[in-house]
Amino acid sequence: MQLSKNFQLAEMLRSQTAARLGIDNGIEPGSTVQVNLQALSERLLQPIRDGLGPVHVTSGYRCPALNKAIGGSKASAHSYGRAADIVVTGHSPHAVCAWVMRELLPFDQLIHEFGQWTHIAIAPEENKARREILTATRQDGKTVYQPGLHRIDDTGRV
Repeated sequence: MQLSKNFQLAEMLRSQTAARLGIDNGIEPGSTVQVNLQALSERLLQPIRDGLGPVHVTSGYRCPALNKAIGGSKASAHSYGRAADIVVTGHSPHAVCAWVMRELLPFDQLIHEFGQWTHIAIAPEENKARREILTATRQDGKTVYQPGLHRIDDTGRV
């Protein structure tokens, strides 16, 4: 199923972890998750694709079993089809975040994660987008979120 010009439902459901562990990461056609994935694709992912080029979704929807298997937050927007982790060909995650901010895309949350990928999420339909911007790093084996967009050096530090 096509979610937007360049994004298909299958890529939002694909997961190496789910495949390895035998977890069914499928959704019901017409479900709220599908509606959310379409909104995410149309409002955020497609504009990024149109503005910057090819976007690779490294993590989209996560069913509860998959989210638990990867240690995701119980409140993760991924579990509702409202978030994706992406890598954009030819652009650093920091540059992607900066572009999204400049273009005033309607994101709820934008995270520069570990200098490796960009997490981007839409707000639930009933809520106004928070436009929360964070940078995630690891310190002493734990994930630490700092407000704002920061560069991450080769050691993984801000």
